[in-house]
Amino acid sequence: MIKRTLCFTNPAYLSLKDRQMVIRLPEVEKSDMPDVLKKESVRTIPIEDIGVVVLDNRQITLTHGLLEALLENNCSVVTCDSRSMPVGLMLPLCGNTVQSERFRDQLDASVPLKKQLWQQTVKAKIDNQAAVLAACAGAETGCMRRWSADVRSGDPDNLEGRAAAYYWKSLFAGVPGLSDFTRDRQGIPPNNLLNYGYAILRAVIARSLVSSGLLPTLGIHHHNRYN
Repeated sequence: MIKRTLCFTNPAYLSLKDRQMVIRLPEVEKSDMPDVLKKESVRTIPIEDIGVVVLDNRQITLTHGLLEALLENNCSVVTCDSRSMPVGLMLPLCGNTVQSERFRDQLDASVPLKKQLWQQTVKAKIDNQAAVLAACAGAETGCMRRWSADVRSGDPDNLEGRAAAYYWKSLFAGVPGLSDFTRDRQGIPPNNLLNYGYAILRAVIARSLVSSGLLPTLGIHHHNRYN
């Protein structure tokens, strides 16, 4: 079953009752509306239906019971800053009964294995980018197909970067003002929207990794810090 992604951008009271997330709106509860209408404004959602919760307002209150239930259900909880940019990700620590064994396997993974996994990842990424360009931009993708076929173990030729540069240049080629678009985390819009979307996808992927007993902070190529 496809899990639901819930994004809260307004003040809200979030609690737990009978394995349901209870959503109450403080603006409604503090208003002069009749009690009947106030009760009708309360919404409930089964915990098992929820995959990602995004908290994008400083006036959101949630109970510890709800947080515990979400994590037990392997749900990702994403917190955002005042600019609506995700800044934190909470995941369960015991999403799989063999988690410690999986952690050890990740730590013991050999360099050749990581390079081969990175090769597979890059090839899949380039193939997907080519499919998006063909479907959404009608761009020429023959070069990307060749790059995908030429990716070697560890991608020493950085074909991932070459394909990414071509992808972003071609994807927005027909959009006024974006013909020279460059993907940059701190760059002009729509970079901010892409950052947000990536953060949500990262939460979904991290949740899937945790549910398989893996630790998402142990990658196969990219690093958060370089020595």
